[in-house]
Amino acid sequence: MTHIDDDGGNETMKAESFLPDDYRPAEDEPFMNDRQVEYFRRKLLAWKADILADSRDTIETLQEGTRNIPDVTDRASEETDRALELRTRDRQRKLVAKIESALRRIDEGEYGYCEVTGEPISLKRLDARPIATMSLEAQERHERREKVHRDD
Repeated sequence: MTHIDDDGGNETMKAESFLPDDYRPAEDEPFMNDRQVEYFRRKLLAWKADILADSRDTIETLQEGTRNIPDVTDRASEETDRALELRTRDRQRKLVAKIESALRRIDEGEYGYCEVTGEPISLKRLDARPIATMSLEAQERHERREKVHRDD
């Protein structure tokens, strides 16, 4: 897609225009180049949209599903299902906050770099977990420390 700059001058190409649908970040290209950044931005936005759509569906289902069920067992089963659904939505709400944080890091040019070491996070890790904030090594160290302190 092209757009005209605010100064009324030159047209420039946006990152979306050169990102094919089958694009996958590769180790042999510069880390966090425009294509990679746009790939992860799209991945995060699509993930967020899916979660929000699921949440809307849940709200509609819960609003429609309020009914009087005479059988105590059936009512208990439905309440258990609702409680589970609400816990799932709460986890997804927290996930949306992490996705938004990753999108902010993209905007600030910090995405893809470990918050502990400053080193690049592997593309495979980012592809599998685009909200990752630490390299695998830093994450493992963090989890080991957490486990040691939890055992105290």
